[in-house]
Amino acid sequence: MSGMQGYGFWVFAAANAALFIAFAYSFARPLNARDWRSFGAFSAFIVALFAEMYGFPLTIYLLSGWLQTRWPGVNWFSHDAGHLPEMMLGLGVNPHFGPFHLLSTVFIIGGFWLVAAAWPVLFRAVRAGRLATTGPYAWLRHPQYAGFILIMTGFLFQWPTLVTLVMYPVLVAMYVRLARREEREAAERFGPEYAAWQARVPGWFPHLGGGASGAARPS
Repeated sequence: MSGMQGYGFWVFAAANAALFIAFAYSFARPLNARDWRSFGAFSAFIVALFAEMYGFPLTIYLLSGWLQTRWPGVNWFSHDAGHLPEMMLGLGVNPHFGPFHLLSTVFIIGGFWLVAAAWPVLFRAVRAGRLATTGPYAWLRHPQYAGFILIMTGFLFQWPTLVTLVMYPVLVAMYVRLARREEREAAERFGPEYAAWQARVPGWFPHLGGGASGAARPS
């Protein structure tokens, strides 16, 4: 374990987790208990991620025998080796500038943008007692949940761990269930207005080519 020079920085892990959670909170301020549950689950994912990224590399430790056998030339307890996709594919580039890291950056920035753009639209709609149908809600019915999923997907591309890989499908399923519950409540409250918006705007994937017109797609 003397080779774990890239880990053990628990203060740094806590600081990064707190920073990302606070950053997400500034964009997606929970409005009710349901929002707090979804935000709390996202926060748990972030804590688990940075605990392995800078604290203790549980995934690397558990897989170290297999990894060392398959890729004997890699110092698996160095920090860079935590970027598993780049290291396992032997791309020979700085993992911070590798294709998976760059793709993860696109997903993370896109996710934060989606959450940030959706929240004020939803907040104004809730205050006015009306349905949110403008901004990102003109493209997706669940932009905030989709944004959190994009962020988590990005972090998986960048730094996959056994814990976050297990948490990811559980959290996605949770967001889908929350979205369906909200849809039932909105349908009861807004009736034909909601039905028309639902038929026009997809739930999770925007229509290719832009716009929200056309036949409804599966959620």
